[in-house]
Amino acid sequence: RRLVFVNHEEQSRRGSSVMAGEGTLTRADLAESLHKQVGLSKSESSKLVESILEHMCGALAKGQNVKISGFGSFLLRDKGERIGRNPKTGVEVPIAPRRVLTFRPSQTMRTRITQDS
Repeated sequence: RRLVFVNHEEQSRRGSSVMAGEGTLTRADLAESLHKQVGLSKSESSKLVESILEHMCGALAKGQNVKISGFGSFLLRDKGERIGRNPKTGVEVPIAPRRVLTFRPSQTMRTRITQDS
């Protein structure tokens, strides 16, 4: 069964956003879609969404990447130390090494996004 996440109330309540006419998908939206489309209770739906997100966060915190087939991958990258520049003053400042989280959409997701626009 395929889930479709659309929340028109959220879109109209928020007004403008980064993408013209688009709202933000929230945890509550995901839980509501599970409730309506799968038939889980609202409480069960909310717990399931929280459990999935907790598993994803836990894996990322342990240094593991998260791949969701047909959606995309959350990848951790280690960035080395580098020299940056304060744009206001032009002064060079060392930027410490850090770990960053990136998202790479799957080819299926890329195709859907470019077709829908």
